Amino acid sequence: MTTDKASSIATLKKKLETAGVKFMMPTYVDMHGVSKTKVVPLPHIEDMVDGSELCTGAALDGVPQDVSDEEVSSHPDIRSATVLPWNNEVAWFASDLWCGGKPFEPCSRNILQRTLAMADEMGYGVNLGIEAEFFVLKDDEKEGFKPLSDRHHLAKPAYDVSRFLDNRGWLFELVSSMNDLGWDVYSMDHEDGIGQFEIDFRHADALTMSDRYVFFRLMAHEIARKHGGFATFMPKPYADRAGSGAHFNMSLTDKKTGKNLFASADDPRGCKLGDLGYHFIAGVLKHLPAICAVVAPTVNSYKRLVTKGSMSGFTWAPVFLCYGNNNRTNTVRIPKSGGRVELRVADSACNPYLGAAMTIRAGLEGIRDRLDPGAPHLDNMYLKTPEELAELGIKQLPGSLSEALDAFATDPISREVMGDAMFNSWLEFKRDEWHAYTNHVSKWELERYLKFY
Repeated sequence: MTTDKASSIATLKKKLETAGVKFMMPTYVDMHGVSKTKVVPLPHIEDMVDGSELCTGAALDGVPQDVSDEEVSSHPDIRSATVLPWNNEVAWFASDLWCGGKPFEPCSRNILQRTLAMADEMGYGVNLGIEAEFFVLKDDEKEGFKPLSDRHHLAKPAYDVSRFLDNRGWLFELVSSMNDLGWDVYSMDHEDGIGQFEIDFRHADALTMSDRYVFFRLMAHEIARKHGGFATFMPKPYADRAGSGAHFNMSLTDKKTGKNLFASADDPRGCKLGDLGYHFIAGVLKHLPAICAVVAPTVNSYKRLVTKGSMSGFTWAPVFLCYGNNNRTNTVRIPKSGGRVELRVADSACNPYLGAAMTIRAGLEGIRDRLDPGAPHLDNMYLKTPEELAELGIKQLPGSLSEALDAFATDPISREVMGDAMFNSWLEFKRDEWHAYTNHVSKWELERYLKFY
């Protein structure tokens, strides 16, 4: 251990002791982006930082190992040390997995860092913001689950004040915790679903934001439980209501100055975006069907990605392979202020490391090859007829997890980003998930067919 590293660890140890920390969690994620860890008492911080905590990858989803393989070890990023707001005896660390004395190729965080290294070599930093949408519900013996608020369901509950205030206990505690961590929450509201909320906080570099989103899901779960509910990041728990996205807002910066390289006040296309941003968009659009398999990773994800479904009015969900200005009927959107690119197809269940890696890598390819996405679409794309969409050359995104996996399997970028082990593991696990779903006999089928004939 170098002198500088030892000094940093000693300083951190003292800081954690002062904060009342007794235990540490060098946390990594499985393929789903779900946190996993072993817990280490604070006196053993030096060993923990050096990777003392081993685990069997074969015991976890998407950590592709055989039971006879060498164990993986978690190597915490000490810059990410976070005292749990709901339990100050425990500190959380975002960690990389290592194996055989080097970074483990299929580790989600390592996969993102490889993509960010590519951006770094091209001279770019990458900023990312993730809009956190989710539901907070409570268990119910009769219905299975229901919202914490006992008010009647509004047809359009978006931005409703009363339902927001009914949830103020857990919501204000969660937002206060986020701000205490320095995340700078600037907006929150009740969304269009029943018991659905969105919390928006300041962007950060892509690795930090991915770490924060993983931690956010954990924190939302724990704080909601304190108030008699549970947080769910299932994309669409209600068939007749909007689902939860996790929109990626991305921009590239100058590594030295931090200047936003996407922003342009002189944009002939009218979106306040420069050529670099348009090249980035073109790369994302080129690979978007494959990206869908990672940013919309579940069977349930594609029940969100419909124009109408069983609800009244439009869902506002992205379904078309196109981009535009502030218009939310495009899958790739340039918000009104310009200077950033929003991918609206990403949902609340995604593994942020893998989703960001796929999306950023596609955008960098667009920049490298100077791809052009064409003119932005400014109209309500939901109102276009199939003939009009065909004339514009606009296709629909995959309509199911199966279709998305087909695109993922055939697009070379998938293996390039993931590496062989995670590419194969992702396809195998997600194909099995789809087959399990299609073989399941649902309540809907029984009600429709059991006594039909």
